[in-house]
This record gives sequence, C-alpha cells and structure tokens, in this order.
Amino acid sequence: MTSVPGVDHPEEQTEAEVTLTGRGISVSSRVEVVQNEYISVRPSVGDFVDQVVVKVGDVVELFWKTEDSQRALPAEVTDVESGAVVRWRMRATGPAEVSQRRKAVRGRVSVPVTAEYGSIDLKGETIDISEAGLRAEFEGLGVPPEAGAKLVLLLQLEDGAFKTTAEVVRTNARGARWVMSIRFVNIQERDQDRVRRRVFQALREERARKADDSPPDLRG
Repeated sequence: MTSVPGVDHPEEQTEAEVTLTGRGISVSSRVEVVQNEYISVRPSVGDFVDQVVVKVGDVVELFWKTEDSQRALPAEVTDVESGAVVRWRMRATGPAEVSQRRKAVRGRVSVPVTAEYGSIDLKGETIDISEAGLRAEFEGLGVPPEAGAKLVLLLQLEDGAFKTTAEVVRTNARGARWVMSIRFVNIQERDQDRVRRRVFQALREERARKADDSPPDLRG
C-alpha cells in the first residue's frame, strides 16, 4: 500500500479503533508500528479480561480520525501477542477510504457519573466517553448488572449535568470496583453535541501534552 501517514494508514503513536467485522466489537488501540502493509497496535482490552478478543485470520477494520474526516482500512489479523503486553499485528487487505459510516470518536475523559440501576444508585467516574456511550468505574453494590440491563445515567460534564437512558454492554467486576461499558439509549441531540465537544477537547489536550513531552529538536 502507499504510505501517506494519516491518509493511507493511521499515524504511528496515535489512537485507532479496531472493529471486528460482523461481531459488533470495537477496541481502542494505540498504533505502534506501520511498515509496508503491516500495522502493529497495542489494544486496550481491559474490558475483555480472560476473553479471546481476536485470533489470527480475523477480518477487521481500522478507523481513525483526521482533521476533517474519518478513514477506514480493511485488514486481517496476522499475529496476536498476549501476556503482560498485548499486541495485534494486521495486514491491510485493501486501500483506506473515507468512512461513510458515522463512527463515534472516543476520548479519555474523567468526570463523575451516577447510574440508577433499579433502586440502587451506583456512583463512579468515567474512563472514556463518546457520543455513543461510555466506560466507567463504579463502586460495586449488590449484584453486578448483566449485559442488556437498563440504566438511567446522570453524567456530570464541566458545563453541566444531563440524564439519559442507557444499556449495559458488559461488566467486569474487579472486587469492589466494577468497570462497565455502557451504551446511550435515546440520548438527546444537544447532549450528544456536548459529549462530542468534550471528546474533541480531550483529544486536543492529549495532543498538546504529547507535543510538550516531545524531546527538543536540536538540529541547526
């Protein structure tokens, strides 16, 4: 494949979503190495502890955000490295294109959130959010909600709180702490816009931090 970073493939050391075609699973990841048609990523698989997320031969799509669009690249998993550090290696199977599917962009945002689950109010903080849902860590109370459980979320953004109905995608109980992936249901458009603005603010802040952490250019 051609190798224009950000156009033909995601840039190294940036975020990309790996979507397992036909399985409805998307995993955020950091792109480590791009070499010819091969791409190596470090996925965030905390939601999938003790589960096999991908295997060699799986068909996937990589999604990443550019300044003015979102791009998608079809690929096939060629190697899965497990252990203390998880890495997936993929081979591009076609050219990158502008994605016509609206894909929610996720950002690392930590704000208070309360989940009304029956008669119980679960209190926690978000780990990351998108206009489609969020991942948060809650103080466990009672029996962890199963996938499909209905919730009412109260999300405390810096510019004010809002409520929306939601649905549990998965729960990973870690002792007294529950990490839950949650999908928004019927979120109002104005609240989606607020979440989207907050996500892009987080992405800008992350880019600025990386720029500040970069070693100085000593050339010249």
